[in-house]
Amino acid sequence: FGASALAFTLLPPLPPAVRTRRLLALTLRDLRRLAAGHMPEDWKGRVYGRLSVMPEAATPEQRAQLLGALSLGTEIIRLRKLAQPFGLGAVLAPVLSAVEHGSVGAATNALARLDSALASWPASGPGGQDAMRARACILSISEVLHQHSAYFAVGATQ
Repeated sequence: FGASALAFTLLPPLPPAVRTRRLLALTLRDLRRLAAGHMPEDWKGRVYGRLSVMPEAATPEQRAQLLGALSLGTEIIRLRKLAQPFGLGAVLAPVLSAVEHGSVGAATNALARLDSALASWPASGPGGQDAMRARACILSISEVLHQHSAYFAVGATQ
């Protein structure tokens, strides 16, 4: 126990730039796992925690990337729940796979196909409100992917 405490006092803290890169990389890894179907215990809490420990030296763009990942993950969770009653799992799967693999272009194209499938659902009929909510999720996901495409494609083999 004493050796551990001593080691922490002797080792210098990581530079803010390294901590920031780690936080962004961990969040991206968790987002890709979320897209793959591995639901983290508390997605929002986990990312809010990372945002709260983001070094002050982090750039506004890095903070925006972390917030974009938070938004994207939250919308993926919501879209999964909303698309399920419509039987659109086969149309949603390519979206999630593309996000998992960092393929922003493929995700955007798959989102357009999913939106098309939902657009044919009558707004005034049963499930019409959920179809509109799902379409709002699609719009939000598309926008976040577009704004932070370089971040979401990091490490991807496109």
